[in-house]
Amino acid sequence: MTLSAYFDAFSGLSGDMIVGALLDCGADFARMEAALGSMPVSGYRLGCHRRVLSGISAIKFEVEVNERQPERHLGEILALIDSAEALAPAVKRRARSIFEVLADAEAKVHQIDRDRVHFHEVGAVDSIVDVVGAAWALDSLGIDDVIVSPLPGGSGFARSQHGIIPVPAPATAELLSGFPLRIGDGAAEMVTPTGAAVLKALARPAPIPLKFEIDRVGYGSGTRTFEDRPNVLRIMIGRETGALASDEMIQIAANIDDLNPQIYDHVMQRLFGAGARDVTLTPTMMKKQRPGVTLGVIADPADREKLSRIIFEETSTIGLRFHPVARLKLHREIKQVETRFGKIRVKISGPRAEHGEDRSRDHADRVTIAPEYDDCRDAAASHGVALREVMEEVLAAARRQYRE
Repeated sequence: MTLSAYFDAFSGLSGDMIVGALLDCGADFARMEAALGSMPVSGYRLGCHRRVLSGISAIKFEVEVNERQPERHLGEILALIDSAEALAPAVKRRARSIFEVLADAEAKVHQIDRDRVHFHEVGAVDSIVDVVGAAWALDSLGIDDVIVSPLPGGSGFARSQHGIIPVPAPATAELLSGFPLRIGDGAAEMVTPTGAAVLKALARPAPIPLKFEIDRVGYGSGTRTFEDRPNVLRIMIGRETGALASDEMIQIAANIDDLNPQIYDHVMQRLFGAGARDVTLTPTMMKKQRPGVTLGVIADPADREKLSRIIFEETSTIGLRFHPVARLKLHREIKQVETRFGKIRVKISGPRAEHGEDRSRDHADRVTIAPEYDDCRDAAASHGVALREVMEEVLAAARRQYRE
């Protein structure tokens, strides 16, 4: 079963609170420090200690900066992450996705290209460490899924490099689109841009009610002291129960009959890169019996405008249709299996094995196991074998591992 982390964010969250809570859940501080030290970044020192707030013992994770840091663009930060030899590929992917969604939000707020975004506060070394540290800790604990509670929106104003800004900060508000937010709850900035970026890239809102089997609980301390609540983030690690999940999506559709077919692949890649859950091309007959294509996109409602702009930019359509779509989903998890070609990811979907149910041959035969195409393709190329041979071995290894 998928191991999930539930972020119980009654006091909001920030990057350091996320790292602190994951350390309290069992992530190893020394190993994390060594992994982060492989990035070519200097001028900081890590530390953590316990604080007690309202009788709750929590870990305060701190990054002490002792050298002036440059302002960094997205490409520079991604290069720092990619060059870290001690970071696993999954950690790099998560960290990269966090900074990419943040760059998209900043670019929208300032109406500039994301590669021109100057990361001020979030480009500083402490925020880079928070982001990569959170990605490392999630990976080290084997967490595949992140779920978050409704969030306090905070109130008032905050000071930034751009001057005085409202709370939540403009980029934070952009990042939190699609997440339940209690407007005005909290006397200060309750969710930082770094924390919001982690959620946008990695998390989903908790279904109501959430059925959750808890394995362990950790607390991460914030810096401020609030009068009405302990300033801690509680993370519960465990497994979501229940056979089916549901969510509400939208479908974006356009009929197109005059676009060069070579362009569709590029359009689909851009849409997937911007957060589309699914993109399809369906042959259709249009007026005057002209053959055409219906472009269909399934997406989070919060991504409607962003994806619509891409369709208008890249295709010849002059109008789009929107429909609400309700989905029921089988349980799904991503696992890695060991093969002679290395570690390969597989997607497992089907009936959830509930607490107390062993993974019998019958249950294993009722799940669908699909090797990840990109991993198999890369393995086939690097080992000089047929792609079919890799996929068959991965599938057999995954079924053996699942039954065990």
